[in-house]
Amino acid sequence: MLPELPTLTDWLFALGQFFQTGGWVLYPILVVSFLMFTLIIERILYRAVSYPRAKQRTLSSLRAESLTVKKLSLLCELDLALKAQFALIKTLIALCPLIGLLGTVTGMIQVFDSLAIYGTGNPRLMAAGVASATFPTMTGMAVAVAGLLFHNRLYRWSDNERQALRLVLNENPGEAPCVSV
Repeated sequence: MLPELPTLTDWLFALGQFFQTGGWVLYPILVVSFLMFTLIIERILYRAVSYPRAKQRTLSSLRAESLTVKKLSLLCELDLALKAQFALIKTLIALCPLIGLLGTVTGMIQVFDSLAIYGTGNPRLMAAGVASATFPTMTGMAVAVAGLLFHNRLYRWSDNERQALRLVLNENPGEAPCVSV
């Protein structure tokens, strides 16, 4: 017999417990991760939907264009579109563990406060406080690792496409490639 699937109420209860365990710092991590994954989804949609059409348009315009400067301009526009959002995604990835570390520091302050009030006579209280304090860092790191996996995959694809565009540009000798940052 198959196990019963959790209901929506069960999911909401587990989510509430998750946020209660991690404290207020999980809310900024949630906001940052939502923004980060929204940008990642935008890059995935760009790769799947918009980029093939833009590439076709650019390549057909290159064949019709005789001015070298105009060809360079067309390829640089596509190059910039390929690089869009990666710096912001990388910044958000780096921000997640830092916010989690803030949660650990504030949680440890609470642990030390409880130790000052109740003393070291209750090791369970101290262990629960330390576990609660390290939970935001673990959450921030998990979100960052997931974002980093998507970022690296998309960035590698973007870099390969940019190299292919440079090869198209370099088919005509004497032209300078787009400036990369």
